[in-house]
Parts: sequence; structure tokens; C-alpha cells
Amino acid sequence: MEAMTLVLDDREWTLAERDALPDDGCRYELIDGALVVTPSPVPVHQAAVKGLFLALHHACPADLSVYFAPLDVFLDPKTAMQPDVLVVRRTDVGDKGIVAAPVLAVEVLSPSTQVVDRNLKFQRFERAQVPSYWLLDPRRPALMAYELRDGAYEFAAQVEGDESWTAALPFPVTISPRALLD
Repeated sequence: MEAMTLVLDDREWTLAERDALPDDGCRYELIDGALVVTPSPVPVHQAAVKGLFLALHHACPADLSVYFAPLDVFLDPKTAMQPDVLVVRRTDVGDKGIVAAPVLAVEVLSPSTQVVDRNLKFQRFERAQVPSYWLLDPRRPALMAYELRDGAYEFAAQVEGDESWTAALPFPVTISPRALLD
């Protein structure tokens, strides 16, 4: 049985308290003061992160950068999130993390994270006005893409298996879910 993601929202956590937690292989994120604890990822998750990072990196224009977790994205003093893969403006890279909303945030779904990724993170990235939010399910494999329109996410595309989709945002890149896992 896979370990579960925990959302500790019984009190408001600070970034200093989060930073004082042990380095135990878990990912610790703050979302509006709630501490989100995610277990260490499994190999299929990491394969998906690697494939997506490489696809984005090869297509990325010079004014943007592609990163992968763990890397903090500071949206406000109560929110430091670590999307699995992210694209940011080079000017938004600070000494300790990303200091503004990314232009693309991607979460790789797993049984332990999908409720948080599909709901809590979806809503928080939408509120931060992140232009593109993608969910990648490596077990199907499938990619669901959302784009910000009039301040809210709208469904942009879904591709599965060997199907491909060419994103326009944050830049043109063609994604085929199964190919990301090779």
C-alpha cells in the first residue's frame, strides 16, 4: 500500500516551521498556511517527471526555464508549493526558489496525491493566475491540460497513450503521454 499525502490544517504553519522539519525524504509544502506532507515518489512518477522535463526543456525559449521538484514556488508568505515540473520566467528565479507564479505548473498524479493535485493545488494555482496547469497520470498514461481564461481554468486538452497534443502555452511543445515514460 502506498503512503498517503497528509494535509495538516489544524493550525496555520509558517515557512520557518516548515523549513525546520526534518529532511526525511518527504515533500513539505505550505498552501495557505496548511502543511501538505507528501511521501517520496515511486519510479513511475520520477520517469514521468524526467520525460516531461526533457520534452519541455528541449522546446523552452531562452527567456524561460524548466525546473522540477523539490523547488519552492513562493506565492505569498503562507504558500510555498513544489510542483513536480514547472516553467518560470528567468527573472522570477530567486536565491531560495521561485519568487512569482510560474507560467506552467505540472503535477504528476499518484494514488496518494491526486486528490490534493486535482483540488487544492488546482485551486491555488488558479488563484495565483498561473496561465497553464497540467495533470499527468503515468499509470494510464494521460495528460490533462488547463489554461487560464478570464481568471479561471478551462479544460484545454486531454491525450492518452500514444496520442499527441501540441501545447500553445507556455510555448509550442508536443506531448505524447506514453513517450514521456520511455
